[in-house]
Amino acid sequence: MVRTGVMRAYGADLRRVIGRGLRNRLSAFAAGLGVTAVLQSSTATALMTASFAERGLLATGAALAVMLGADVGTALVAQALSLRVDWISPLLIFVGVVAFMAGTTTRQRDLGRTAVGLGLMLLALRLIVEASGPIRLSSTIDVLFAGLAGERVIAVLVAAGLTWLAHSSLAVVLLVMSLASIGVASPALALALVVGANLGGAFPALAATWHGDAAARRVTIGNLVFRLAGCIVVLPLLEPVARALASFDADAARMVVNFHLAFNVALALFFLPFTGPVARLIERKVVDAPGAEDPAKPRYLDQAALESPPLAIAAAARETLRMGDVLEGMLRDTLTVFQTDDRRLASEIIRRDDVVDRLHEAIKLYLTQVSREPLGEVDGKRAMDIIAFTTNLEHVGDIIDKNLMEMAVKKIKNRLHFSSEGFQEICTLHAEAMEHLQLAMSVFISGDITMARKLLSEKIEFRDRERELTEKHLLRLRSGRAESIETSSLHLDILRDLKRINSHLTSVAYPILEAAGELSESRLRAKKSARARRAKAASPANGTPDTPPGEPQAAG
Repeated sequence: MVRTGVMRAYGADLRRVIGRGLRNRLSAFAAGLGVTAVLQSSTATALMTASFAERGLLATGAALAVMLGADVGTALVAQALSLRVDWISPLLIFVGVVAFMAGTTTRQRDLGRTAVGLGLMLLALRLIVEASGPIRLSSTIDVLFAGLAGERVIAVLVAAGLTWLAHSSLAVVLLVMSLASIGVASPALALALVVGANLGGAFPALAATWHGDAAARRVTIGNLVFRLAGCIVVLPLLEPVARALASFDADAARMVVNFHLAFNVALALFFLPFTGPVARLIERKVVDAPGAEDPAKPRYLDQAALESPPLAIAAAARETLRMGDVLEGMLRDTLTVFQTDDRRLASEIIRRDDVVDRLHEAIKLYLTQVSREPLGEVDGKRAMDIIAFTTNLEHVGDIIDKNLMEMAVKKIKNRLHFSSEGFQEICTLHAEAMEHLQLAMSVFISGDITMARKLLSEKIEFRDRERELTEKHLLRLRSGRAESIETSSLHLDILRDLKRINSHLTSVAYPILEAAGELSESRLRAKKSARARRAKAASPANGTPDTPPGEPQAAG
């Protein structure tokens, strides 16, 4: 609840904080620490960082520095929650519920959710301590923990497994703190469990990125390497470390969270100066498997071409054509989904929209890099036209994903069926939209004025066809056709969305025709002057209220 509330209220700001941590290792470390302290989840920070690295916005070395900061951040959260502040949990829950129920803005409701989550965490810690009191009297538990105390490696693996199941190293560290506070776990065993929790904390993010791009996997693998190295070094030294911590603070619970913080601070101090060499080593070892190309990874955006703007703009145009090919497949398969009720194909189309989104972002960022250098008028205009067209293509993908696929799932779920005439009308309009997509891509790459005029004139015909098909559907409704009645909203929404898609596609013609002087400033008819209106009203054909037809009119 805390993580969800914070991400919804300040998710964009937190991503911006990580994005700004690009300047050096220290700022990246501070960004990771701050974001994790707010989110209370190093896994969430790891996934955000991996996504930045995957899109080329964050170098591997800087991403590893962010992760070192994230590990320290989650240790600081454990420190804060270990304080005797459980008395405040009813107040946090009450304030959070009131804010969530009575909040007038989305952010107030999200902050209320966060307060409820914090209150429940503090309450849970107190209940764990109280409910685990009888454990001290259990001989079985004594035997179990005595066996773990003699097998440190097994203890580490058990804690790592618990962390993987909980998807939260913080939760396991706080549980170990509770067990240590009632004397169930010896100090050395508690520290071994904390080591395991730190190791297991790297697994959720690693699993989430395992089948992703190599750049994302390098971040999570590097984080695992850091934690594994720390575990190997500290595991044989747990006894002297426990004695040193006891001399600092003899309280068992405080000893656990102090060790957790010291462990992560030590990792940061040791590895932060070496994030560059470690990153280069991981980049050599972790590469994309042959033949496993990510469809969302740009193929033609050559960084070397940035030195020559015309070449870079041509590369961006070529990548835009590839983006259009993905979109063409999405639009073509959309009709198949409505025809066959194929849920799997609908899910595949939704996944392909992520490809379109990532290609759009990559093209936009690439052209932004090109525009940092002075461009000629022609190159500058072409770059802006490419950005505008890819934005329209991305909007088409969103309409297919968010609108058409949502309607397809609704049709499948409710087992609805179009009338034969209605589905044929949808097919007709869909076929025209497919033709216009292909024509739009041709206009985009050729810049041909004749083709642009054809595309724009067919937009008007498409609009008229959509209106005509809507009227036909309404006629079937008046006749009481059951199939038409139950699918009416779907039918009309599909026609409307196809018209929206067509409008986005035909937008490519406007800059071409505008540059050729083929567009008027407004589609509105020019207003006639008052003198002209009076002359028309006084014409013999119209007559006037005061002059019968056939009589002569006054001049002027």
